[in-house]
Amino acid sequence: MTFANPAYLFLLLLLVPLIAAYVWKLRRSQASMEMSSSEAFDVKGITTAKVRLRHLPFVLRMVAIALVIVILARPQSTDSWQNSSTEGIDIMMAMDISGSMLARDLRPDRLTAAKNVAASFINGRPNDNIGLVVFSGESFTQCPLTTDHAVLLNLFKDIQSGMIEDGTAIGVGLANAVSRIKDSQAKSKVIILLTDGSNNRGEIAPVTAAEIARTFGIRVYTIGVGTQGEAPYPFRLPGGTIQMQMVPVDIDEPTLQQIASITGGQYFRATNNSSLKSIYAEIDKMEKTKISVREFSKKQEEYTRIALVVLGLLLIEWLLRITILKRIP
Repeated sequence: MTFANPAYLFLLLLLVPLIAAYVWKLRRSQASMEMSSSEAFDVKGITTAKVRLRHLPFVLRMVAIALVIVILARPQSTDSWQNSSTEGIDIMMAMDISGSMLARDLRPDRLTAAKNVAASFINGRPNDNIGLVVFSGESFTQCPLTTDHAVLLNLFKDIQSGMIEDGTAIGVGLANAVSRIKDSQAKSKVIILLTDGSNNRGEIAPVTAAEIARTFGIRVYTIGVGTQGEAPYPFRLPGGTIQMQMVPVDIDEPTLQQIASITGGQYFRATNNSSLKSIYAEIDKMEKTKISVREFSKKQEEYTRIALVVLGLLLIEWLLRITILKRIP
């Protein structure tokens, strides 16, 4: 048995002065006048039980107080193992953070919408190893594969357009994600690649990166973000004001479809916030792998039984005081 709040056990030291006070009170209550003989007052057989039990209420009260302190310390049992099945895979997210991701056909803009939906996706998969790669003209790893999703989500919040040289290096971003997940021992390895443009930078072609992913058994889901035709984009004027202008939406869908086809994944197009959420929800449903694990059971609170014992002790004390040990003023 362990205790969630073991510091409370030091309160047991309070029993020492309580016991000392009780003993001191008993000594003071002794008769100050002594008699040479008390045979005439011998009532043996009538008060023996009362004499023997006269300290029992105090003992019961001390035990009850001690058990209350133990309850405050929150006793817990952790002595059982259990076999269970859970769902867990390794997922690397490759996200485009180029300047075009600031277009506002998604609300409040493509990048923020993508971050918010991805965060919800991560929160819904607590058993997965998930990492994050970002790319524009270059690529770098924002977070390696981890089950510490709190750290991952904090790093997610930090990404913004302009962190690295602008452009759209889809092949480099995908290759970086592959390098981070290829040595995984998981049965299922997945990359979710999100972009709103066409590959125009980098030394690695997107299809070449897809071939490498297939070699390592990595499935790639590609997401093209952006409405059809044109999208509003914020341009900063010399005076610091923002002016919205319509710009063409240029997504290389054939290449994204080819990447998904080569790796056994699937291509999606997100034209608004709701469709982006639906895409992640669909990926979430498709990527479920059952794995058996043997894990230590959750800690169980054990104070309920002790509380019942405390109530029982207090009840016995009360019954003794109103029956056998009842005092007549």
